[in-house]
Amino acid sequence: MALKLADKWVWDCWFAFDGEHHHVFFLHASKALGDPDRRHRNVMVGHAISTDLTNWTIVRDAIAVSPSPAFDSYTTWTGSVIKDDDGLWWMFYTGTSREDGGNKQTIGAATSTDLMMWNKLENNPLVQADGTWYETMDQPHVPAEHCRDPWVFRKPGSDLWHMLFTSRANHGSFRQRGIVGHATSNDLKNWKVEKPLSDPDTGFHELEVLQYAIVDGVPLIVFCCNWMNISDERLAEVGKRPMTYSVVVDTRLEHIDITKAKPFGAFEYYAGRLIQDTTGGWNLIGFVDVVEGEFQGYLPDPVPVTADPVNGLTLKLN
Repeated sequence: MALKLADKWVWDCWFAFDGEHHHVFFLHASKALGDPDRRHRNVMVGHAISTDLTNWTIVRDAIAVSPSPAFDSYTTWTGSVIKDDDGLWWMFYTGTSREDGGNKQTIGAATSTDLMMWNKLENNPLVQADGTWYETMDQPHVPAEHCRDPWVFRKPGSDLWHMLFTSRANHGSFRQRGIVGHATSNDLKNWKVEKPLSDPDTGFHELEVLQYAIVDGVPLIVFCCNWMNISDERLAEVGKRPMTYSVVVDTRLEHIDITKAKPFGAFEYYAGRLIQDTTGGWNLIGFVDVVEGEFQGYLPDPVPVTADPVNGLTLKLN
């Protein structure tokens, strides 16, 4: 059964596994808003648990906006969850602030011992765009600052934490400045913003909801971009529909060639997340976006996937 709420729209999601239950954290907003476009500024981070990625039990919300002034006094947006070496859970997530009109996106974190009760860090935000490489509102004709959708991970055998985030370069064609933002940390509390891992002018205004995973031996970066935010050349390839993309990468992640990104066109789900089930099989779960002109806003059942070194993410056929 899909995670579909009668009174709320559900969209971006991210996952954690505690050894017994899968936990999904997701953005949601009340349908009483009337217009689904209003959901982005009236959002909460919800939480549900499952043993099979199909049947979900809703539990208490995980994250809400903070009182002003705060980096997340306006919205709490997409993130990721990891477990540190001491068994503490960390949720990294995007915040916008009422103090600047919600136009500057930054990244903060909260911690939990049980994935249920979360405590925000006092030194938030932890990461924001650095104008050395990234587009910021200090630069001419930039109406908003993109630094969101953190994906945090470590490479096997390394103690260094990496964060990928959605951002834009401070140069290149304005419609095609989407890049893979990058930051590093030794302790999860203090982060150094690094130069981007990709170049602009690859056909994307933005690379949303980034994720790194090694799927059946193939290292991948997965991201999404809506059709309004891609180049004419890519639009001719995929048509007017939301799309999840993948690109095969080197595990060193020294540079990601986004020109090689391929659409995963099997299902029209947006913001697809890769998640392993208890058998080790890989699945993609994203939200159902617009169907026949109407926003749907729910999480469907998982789609089994695999990957190959040429085509990247593909459907897994039995």
